[in-house]
Amino acid sequence: MFKKILIANRGEIAVRIIRACRDLGISPVVVFSEIDRDALHVKLSDEAHAIGPSSSLESYLVMEKIIAAARRSGAEAIHPGYGFLSESDKFAQACEDSSLVFIGPSAASMKLMGDKIASRAAVQKAGVPILPGSPRPLQSREDALTMASAIGYPVMLKASAGGGGKGLRLVGSQEELSSLYEIARGEALASFGDPTLLIEKNLVQPRHIELQVLGDLEGNLIHLGERECSIQRRHQKLVEESPSPLVDHHFREKLGEAAVAVAKTAHYHNAGTVEFLVEAETTAGEYKFYFLEMNTRLQVEHPVTELVTGIDLVREQILIAAGSKLVYRQEDIQTRGAAIECRIYAEDPQKSFFPSPGTITTYFEPSGPGIRTDSGVCAGSAIPVEYDPLISKVIAWGEDREQAIGRMRRALGEYKIGGVPTTLPFFEVLLSHPAFVKGDLHTHFIEEHQLIERLEKESKRSDTVPLIAAALNYFFEAQQPKSRSHGQRSLWKNYLRYSDPFRKW
Repeated sequence: MFKKILIANRGEIAVRIIRACRDLGISPVVVFSEIDRDALHVKLSDEAHAIGPSSSLESYLVMEKIIAAARRSGAEAIHPGYGFLSESDKFAQACEDSSLVFIGPSAASMKLMGDKIASRAAVQKAGVPILPGSPRPLQSREDALTMASAIGYPVMLKASAGGGGKGLRLVGSQEELSSLYEIARGEALASFGDPTLLIEKNLVQPRHIELQVLGDLEGNLIHLGERECSIQRRHQKLVEESPSPLVDHHFREKLGEAAVAVAKTAHYHNAGTVEFLVEAETTAGEYKFYFLEMNTRLQVEHPVTELVTGIDLVREQILIAAGSKLVYRQEDIQTRGAAIECRIYAEDPQKSFFPSPGTITTYFEPSGPGIRTDSGVCAGSAIPVEYDPLISKVIAWGEDREQAIGRMRRALGEYKIGGVPTTLPFFEVLLSHPAFVKGDLHTHFIEEHQLIERLEKESKRSDTVPLIAAALNYFFEAQQPKSRSHGQRSLWKNYLRYSDPFRKW
């Protein structure tokens, strides 16, 4: 087993990996940029190494600095977390070349699955259904127009090397494709260093369902069930849950077989996620599903799988990287209850989820039965403009989905974050929507149900409550006899009830 692991990341995922290292008796080492000098992951580590300015291009994305820090510390392995260098096959190879263990899949697996065109071809050969799309990279705008006409609008214009919604555009017509083609190429080049694009058929109201896979170095592969990730903004997930309210035992087996087939195609080991799009309507009683992509790393939403399976995925990642064989067989994987995760961002939902960097002035995490909070901040922590504005993840577990939703609503009511706008009010509106409670989900849920407009109405209405209460209190006071004793209290209150989801903090 490793004695030291360097964590090449920051924020809540760095804290999560630190805790897994502690559980295994491993010394956690971290890196930090100048703006993260006082960050929580630095305070919780055994050893911290400075790697440069605040810009990730000069710090967390510079593989030479990460490897140099690992060598200085004497770490035997590097855990990349997610984001930054976590899906860089060049970084995985650089670790190997430096005699460091990369806690993740092989560079070859990452390279195959990181190329959307090559991975589509490999997956199709393995018999897993794929969306209609371009079989090769787009050569020009004219080439894109020809392929789109053959596939039929609407289509998705996608960066071949991309992910996380970057270099991704929904195109509904020839005119839109003509204007968006160069924009998407430029974004792909800026985000991934590769301007290559492809086109895929766009499903109108699909569900986004993914399977967690786990494999060891001896070729043993299993899946740990599905996660539903259909609630999204800008093609990025906001809420994830397991199990999916759509998926029954029969459908789960089909998805699981497909996910394992994809992983075997890539000769995959360690933790990974195979993502599918599922059509909203059934055909002959069966839901059609299509391979979307494989994420060759730990996912942000891994805690929901951990809560329903009881398996610590970060611990398993470390054990596999150290050469341990999987102790689980597919038939050993049993799930219990339901888990839901809400990603808490420093974003303003009423301004198109625009990032709201700043300093957290007040911070109080929820707890209690069935509640887990994975965070990387505390009171006084900075949310820098340079990085993703994820503050934390709240995960609720229940015996069933109804109880999990109820516990999540309770947790969101307890959560207090001051100093920056957050997505907390949005989630309270979402979780009370009848369609969400029923489980009728798809990737355009927020737009279809006008949740932002609903949030704005609720916010305006709740803002008037203190004013009305104060006015009524004034009126009541005016009607009382002047002789009322000083110790008597008015019956009116000029503050919001604790349970009001839009109270000010």
